[in-house]
Amino acid sequence: MDRKKLVEEVIRRLAETYPDADCTLDYDDAWKLLVSVRLAAQCTDARVNVVVQDLYARFPDVNALAEADPDEIEAIVRPCGLGRSKARDISACMRMLRDVYGGKVPDDFDALLSLPGVGRKSANLIMGDVFGKPAIVTDTHCIRLCNRIGLVDGIKEPKKVEMALWKIVPPEEGNLLCHRFVEHGRAVCTARTKPYCDRCCLEDICAKNI
Repeated sequence: MDRKKLVEEVIRRLAETYPDADCTLDYDDAWKLLVSVRLAAQCTDARVNVVVQDLYARFPDVNALAEADPDEIEAIVRPCGLGRSKARDISACMRMLRDVYGGKVPDDFDALLSLPGVGRKSANLIMGDVFGKPAIVTDTHCIRLCNRIGLVDGIKEPKKVEMALWKIVPPEEGNLLCHRFVEHGRAVCTARTKPYCDRCCLEDICAKNI
């Protein structure tokens, strides 16, 4: 099976298995997703969802965070790890949103990349989840599963995996596919234990088993 046919079947089966897959970071505004995805680096989404409640109670909008002392932000977000660098990035990002974009998150990929602390993964998440535009989020689950399944061959660099997937994944499917990779990677095709291949909906087409 060539990779285009393989990805079509992967998309179909994962859609059946995880029909309600979505972003597991809680947010009700685009800027909050920017904050949460920065905090989620080397931290669980569940912990981020708890920590941001205190952050937004203290700083309820872009302007409040832009004006906040980074040390105050750090004191709240420290449980997410890497508190100093995350607080610095969040502070600088909110200031740029305020000063350059009128407090609004831009819907342009390159503009998102210009924001402090925002890389390709974060920018793609915003493009897909907030603005409904084609997006491929190459997080650790996506990279691991794509290599195991055979959608890419020994590629571990996120941008290279993203570029390879753009060639075979229909643009309208990329965002949801990546959310489903996360669900499947957490539940079945795990990183810290042996994958549960016996209950995997992709077992018979996965390169790991062929």
